[in-house]
Amino acid sequence: MVETMRQLSKSLTPRALDDTLRSITAAAVELLPEVEYASITVLHEDERLETVAPTDAVLLPVDAAQYELREGPCYQAAVDTVHVISPDLATDQRFPRYADVAVAAGIRAQAGLLLFDAPKANGALNLYSRNVGAFEDFSALAALFAHHSATAIEYAREIHNLEEALRTRTTIGQAIGIVMERYKLPEHRAFAFLTRLSQTSNTKLRRVSEEIVTQVERQSNQL
Repeated sequence: MVETMRQLSKSLTPRALDDTLRSITAAAVELLPEVEYASITVLHEDERLETVAPTDAVLLPVDAAQYELREGPCYQAAVDTVHVISPDLATDQRFPRYADVAVAAGIRAQAGLLLFDAPKANGALNLYSRNVGAFEDFSALAALFAHHSATAIEYAREIHNLEEALRTRTTIGQAIGIVMERYKLPEHRAFAFLTRLSQTSNTKLRRVSEEIVTQVERQSNQL
Protein backbone atom coordinates (compact mmCIF):
# COMPACT_ATOMS: atom_id res chain seq x y z
CA MET A 1 0.00 0.00 0.00
CA VAL A 2 2.75 2.49 0.96
CA GLU A 3 4.73 1.73 -2.21
CA THR A 4 1.62 2.08 -4.35
CA MET A 5 0.89 5.49 -2.85
CA ARG A 6 4.50 6.59 -3.38
CA GLN A 7 4.29 5.63 -7.06
CA LEU A 8 0.88 7.28 -7.31
CA SER A 9 2.13 10.60 -5.96
CA LYS A 10 5.02 10.50 -8.41
CA SER A 11 2.83 9.63 -11.40
CA LEU A 12 0.29 12.37 -10.63
CA THR A 13 2.76 15.26 -10.51
CA PRO A 14 0.75 18.39 -11.46
CA ARG A 15 0.90 19.29 -15.15
CA ALA A 16 -1.38 20.56 -17.91
CA LEU A 17 -4.99 19.46 -17.47
CA ASP A 18 -5.18 17.11 -20.47
CA ASP A 19 -1.89 15.50 -19.50
CA THR A 20 -3.09 15.16 -15.91
CA LEU A 21 -6.24 13.30 -17.00
CA ARG A 22 -4.21 10.94 -19.15
CA SER A 23 -1.74 10.37 -16.32
CA ILE A 24 -4.59 9.47 -13.96
CA THR A 25 -6.04 6.76 -16.22
CA ALA A 26 -2.57 5.42 -17.07
CA ALA A 27 -1.62 5.31 -13.39
CA ALA A 28 -4.85 3.50 -12.54
CA VAL A 29 -4.03 0.70 -14.97
CA GLU A 30 -0.42 0.52 -13.84
CA LEU A 31 -0.86 0.79 -10.09
CA LEU A 32 -4.31 -0.38 -9.02
CA PRO A 33 -4.91 -4.13 -8.61
CA GLU A 34 -6.83 -5.92 -11.39
CA VAL A 35 -7.51 -2.71 -13.34
CA GLU A 36 -7.03 -3.46 -17.04
CA TYR A 37 -8.67 -0.39 -18.58
CA ALA A 38 -9.57 3.08 -17.34
CA SER A 39 -11.32 6.21 -18.55
CA ILE A 40 -12.84 9.38 -17.12
CA THR A 41 -16.47 10.44 -17.55
CA VAL A 42 -17.21 14.16 -17.45
CA LEU A 43 -20.78 15.35 -16.89
CA HIS A 44 -20.95 18.89 -18.30
CA GLU A 45 -23.20 21.71 -17.14
CA ASP A 46 -25.54 21.08 -20.11
CA GLU A 47 -25.86 17.42 -18.93
CA ARG A 48 -23.75 16.16 -21.83
CA LEU A 49 -21.60 13.14 -20.91
CA GLU A 50 -18.13 12.76 -22.39
CA THR A 51 -15.38 10.15 -22.12
CA VAL A 52 -11.85 11.51 -21.83
CA ALA A 53 -8.40 9.92 -21.51
CA PRO A 54 -9.43 6.30 -22.23
CA THR A 55 -6.55 3.85 -22.03
CA ASP A 56 -8.05 1.67 -24.77
CA ALA A 57 -10.49 2.25 -27.63
CA VAL A 58 -12.57 -0.70 -26.40
CA LEU A 59 -13.95 1.62 -23.71
CA LEU A 60 -15.54 4.12 -26.09
CA PRO A 61 -18.60 2.00 -27.03
CA VAL A 62 -18.78 0.64 -23.47
CA ASP A 63 -18.94 4.12 -21.96
CA ALA A 64 -21.30 5.30 -24.70
CA ALA A 65 -23.71 2.47 -23.85
CA GLN A 66 -23.81 3.63 -20.22
CA TYR A 67 -24.62 7.18 -21.30
CA GLU A 68 -27.33 6.03 -23.70
CA LEU A 69 -28.90 3.60 -21.24
CA ARG A 70 -28.35 5.94 -18.27
CA GLU A 71 -27.14 2.94 -16.39
CA GLY A 72 -23.81 1.58 -15.17
CA PRO A 73 -21.10 2.36 -12.61
CA CYS A 74 -19.43 5.19 -14.53
CA TYR A 75 -22.77 6.84 -15.36
CA GLN A 76 -23.99 6.58 -11.77
CA ALA A 77 -20.68 7.82 -10.31
CA ALA A 78 -20.71 10.92 -12.53
CA VAL A 79 -24.42 11.74 -12.20
CA ASP A 80 -25.05 10.78 -8.58
CA THR A 81 -21.55 11.83 -7.39
CA VAL A 82 -20.87 8.60 -5.53
CA HIS A 83 -18.43 5.68 -5.64
CA VAL A 84 -19.97 2.62 -7.34
CA ILE A 85 -18.33 -0.82 -7.32
CA SER A 86 -19.61 -3.86 -9.20
CA PRO A 87 -17.42 -6.98 -8.75
CA ASP A 88 -19.67 -9.09 -11.02
CA LEU A 89 -21.57 -7.13 -13.65
CA ALA A 90 -23.30 -10.21 -15.04
CA THR A 91 -25.22 -10.73 -11.80
CA ASP A 92 -25.54 -7.09 -10.73
CA GLN A 93 -29.27 -6.34 -10.72
CA ARG A 94 -28.64 -2.58 -10.64
CA PHE A 95 -27.47 -2.62 -14.27
CA PRO A 96 -29.49 -5.28 -16.15
CA ARG A 97 -29.27 -3.67 -19.61
CA TYR A 98 -25.73 -2.37 -19.43
CA ALA A 99 -24.40 -5.67 -18.05
CA ASP A 100 -25.08 -7.42 -21.37
CA VAL A 101 -23.06 -4.80 -23.24
CA ALA A 102 -20.16 -4.95 -20.79
CA VAL A 103 -19.95 -8.75 -20.70
CA ALA A 104 -20.09 -8.91 -24.50
CA ALA A 105 -17.04 -6.59 -24.54
CA GLY A 106 -15.22 -8.82 -22.06
CA ILE A 107 -15.75 -6.53 -19.06
CA ARG A 108 -16.74 -8.55 -15.98
CA ALA A 109 -16.15 -6.11 -13.12
CA GLN A 110 -16.18 -2.33 -12.88
CA ALA A 111 -15.77 0.57 -10.48
CA GLY A 112 -16.85 4.18 -10.87
CA LEU A 113 -15.11 6.63 -8.54
CA LEU A 114 -16.15 10.23 -8.07
CA LEU A 115 -13.17 12.44 -8.98
CA PHE A 116 -14.59 15.95 -8.73
CA ASP A 117 -17.91 17.67 -8.16
CA ALA A 118 -17.63 21.21 -9.50
CA PRO A 119 -20.27 23.86 -10.31
CA LYS A 120 -19.89 23.37 -14.07
CA ALA A 121 -18.90 19.69 -14.32
CA ASN A 122 -18.75 16.42 -12.46
CA GLY A 123 -16.13 13.77 -13.15
CA ALA A 124 -15.79 10.07 -12.44
CA LEU A 125 -12.87 7.69 -12.89
CA ASN A 126 -13.96 4.44 -14.58
CA LEU A 127 -12.02 1.26 -13.82
CA TYR A 128 -12.60 -1.98 -15.73
CA SER A 129 -11.49 -5.57 -15.22
CA ARG A 130 -11.94 -8.80 -17.15
CA ASN A 131 -11.97 -10.75 -13.88
CA VAL A 132 -15.12 -11.59 -11.94
CA GLY A 133 -14.65 -10.60 -8.30
CA ALA A 134 -12.28 -7.73 -9.00
CA PHE A 135 -12.66 -4.69 -6.76
CA GLU A 136 -14.41 -6.61 -3.96
CA ASP A 137 -11.87 -5.37 -1.38
CA PHE A 138 -11.10 -2.10 -3.10
CA SER A 139 -12.87 0.72 -1.29
CA ALA A 140 -10.04 2.18 0.82
CA LEU A 141 -7.43 2.17 -1.95
CA ALA A 142 -9.93 3.45 -4.52
CA ALA A 143 -11.00 6.35 -2.31
CA LEU A 144 -7.37 7.28 -1.67
CA PHE A 145 -6.57 7.14 -5.39
CA ALA A 146 -9.59 9.31 -6.18
CA HIS A 147 -8.46 11.86 -3.58
CA HIS A 148 -4.94 12.07 -5.04
CA SER A 149 -6.36 12.31 -8.55
CA ALA A 150 -8.81 15.06 -7.62
CA THR A 151 -6.00 17.06 -6.01
CA ALA A 152 -3.91 16.75 -9.17
CA ILE A 153 -6.86 17.83 -11.33
CA GLU A 154 -7.54 20.88 -9.18
CA TYR A 155 -3.91 21.93 -9.31
CA ALA A 156 -3.78 21.42 -13.07
CA ARG A 157 -6.94 23.51 -13.45
CA GLU A 158 -5.39 26.34 -11.48
CA ILE A 159 -2.29 26.23 -13.67
CA HIS A 160 -4.44 26.09 -16.81
CA ASN A 161 -6.55 29.04 -15.65
CA LEU A 162 -3.45 31.04 -14.76
CA GLU A 163 -1.84 30.34 -18.12
CA GLU A 164 -5.05 31.30 -19.90
CA ALA A 165 -5.29 34.53 -17.91
CA LEU A 166 -1.70 35.40 -18.79
CA ARG A 167 -2.30 34.69 -22.47
CA THR A 168 -5.43 36.84 -22.41
CA ARG A 169 -3.63 39.67 -20.65
CA THR A 170 -0.79 39.54 -23.17
CA THR A 171 -3.16 39.54 -26.15
CA ILE A 172 -5.19 42.48 -24.83
CA GLY A 173 -1.96 44.37 -24.16
CA GLN A 174 -0.82 43.76 -27.74
CA ALA A 175 -4.18 44.97 -29.08
CA ILE A 176 -4.01 48.13 -26.94
CA GLY A 177 -0.55 48.85 -28.33
CA ILE A 178 -1.80 48.42 -31.89
CA VAL A 179 -4.74 50.77 -31.31
CA MET A 180 -2.50 53.34 -29.62
CA GLU A 181 -0.14 53.36 -32.59
CA ARG A 182 -2.83 53.25 -35.27
CA TYR A 183 -5.06 55.99 -33.88
CA LYS A 184 -2.49 57.96 -31.87
CA LEU A 185 -4.38 57.41 -28.62
CA PRO A 186 -3.14 57.24 -25.02
CA GLU A 187 -3.36 53.85 -23.31
CA HIS A 188 -6.59 54.47 -21.36
CA ARG A 189 -8.43 55.67 -24.48
CA ALA A 190 -7.14 52.72 -26.52
CA PHE A 191 -8.49 50.36 -23.87
CA ALA A 192 -11.82 52.23 -23.86
CA PHE A 193 -11.93 51.86 -27.66
CA LEU A 194 -11.49 48.08 -27.40
CA THR A 195 -14.13 47.89 -24.65
CA ARG A 196 -16.69 49.77 -26.76
CA LEU A 197 -15.89 47.55 -29.74
CA SER A 198 -16.43 44.51 -27.55
CA GLN A 199 -19.77 45.79 -26.27
CA THR A 200 -21.16 46.93 -29.63
CA SER A 201 -20.19 43.67 -31.35
CA ASN A 202 -21.28 41.54 -28.36
CA THR A 203 -17.89 39.84 -28.50
CA LYS A 204 -15.59 39.11 -25.57
CA LEU A 205 -12.72 41.57 -25.16
CA ARG A 206 -10.23 38.72 -25.48
CA ARG A 207 -11.70 37.68 -28.82
CA VAL A 208 -11.75 41.26 -30.14
CA SER A 209 -8.11 41.63 -29.16
CA GLU A 210 -7.16 38.34 -30.79
CA GLU A 211 -8.79 39.44 -34.07
CA ILE A 212 -6.91 42.76 -34.08
CA VAL A 213 -3.56 41.09 -33.34
CA THR A 214 -4.17 38.37 -35.95
CA GLN A 215 -5.12 40.96 -38.56
CA VAL A 216 -1.94 42.95 -37.97
CA GLU A 217 0.20 39.79 -38.07
CA ARG A 218 -1.44 38.76 -41.35
CA GLN A 219 -0.78 42.17 -42.88
CA SER A 220 2.85 42.06 -41.74
CA ASN A 221 3.32 38.65 -43.36
CA GLN A 222 1.99 39.98 -46.66
CA LEU A 223 4.57 42.75 -46.83
